[in-house]
Amino acid sequence: MKYIVNTSNNPAYNIALEAYAFKELQGEDELFILWINEPAIIIGKHQNAVQEINKEYTDAHGIHVVRRLSGGGAVYHDLNNLNYTIISNKADEGAFDFKTFSQPVIETLADLGVTASFTGRNDLEIDGKKFCGNAQAYYKGRMMHHGCLLFDVDMTVLGDALKVSKDKIESKGVKSVRARVTNILNELPEKITVNEFSDKLLDKMKEHYPDMTEYVLSEDELAKIQQSYEEQFSTWDWNYGTAPDYTVERSVRYPAGKITSYIKTENSVIETIKIYGDFFGIGDVSDIEQLLIGTRYEYADVLEKLQSIDTTHYFSRMTTEEVAKAVVA
Repeated sequence: MKYIVNTSNNPAYNIALEAYAFKELQGEDELFILWINEPAIIIGKHQNAVQEINKEYTDAHGIHVVRRLSGGGAVYHDLNNLNYTIISNKADEGAFDFKTFSQPVIETLADLGVTASFTGRNDLEIDGKKFCGNAQAYYKGRMMHHGCLLFDVDMTVLGDALKVSKDKIESKGVKSVRARVTNILNELPEKITVNEFSDKLLDKMKEHYPDMTEYVLSEDELAKIQQSYEEQFSTWDWNYGTAPDYTVERSVRYPAGKITSYIKTENSVIETIKIYGDFFGIGDVSDIEQLLIGTRYEYADVLEKLQSIDTTHYFSRMTTEEVAKAVVA
């Protein structure tokens, strides 16, 4: 394994660097990156940015909005969050095994006198309070796992910048959602800075991988990262995208995540469809969207079309029937 030192706090640039390491450095079997962002909301690959954020608030407070490559929900980052990325060519050995890839974090906290545990579909908790969310992405047999660690984030900004969707409020209640989040700093017997914690986590990785060395990006590689930052990851098209035209909006939440579908029909046939959500999956949901174009907007027809593929490739831990019901009742 090799590690990359990233001192940038620009969230769109950091996503570009992560994407470059993921997609272009395929000759490196395993890579590890630590990074810290300026205030930003990082949305999941499949999410509708406008519905996930309080844009009036983010604009007024200069908070970046950046889309990442992995699925899952929106998270708030600031200079007291620590983000880590593990990239591996061994995708088949641990697909969606969040627990394995979160172990170095759990062990680092144990060294500091804090007992953390893995729980739910992608969370790390201390005494039932979440401090880390995880997500994964896949590309040509390669896996990228990243986590967002709440070290000393401003919880008031987190609450104001992110919208809590109505169905999440109804299923959990606003108080219970906010009560189950904590900062690592609050739990530490002896206080340290986020940078000191970052150094300790890197040291823990070096314990797990004694032969780990630094991968130094060349000037040419840095230029390519800068180009993708400017042409993709910092653009409005990538981070927001054009709002879909639709005649039907349908939103369903399951234990494995939320799916929102925008469908435009003509004579009860699906003409266009856009699927958003905080679900996880290996595949690109644009494949599903293309598959359903031209299908009658009836549950039986949509289900039949979806049964022709493995929907769990796109919607982890959801049945084909659940996916169909997220498109049409």
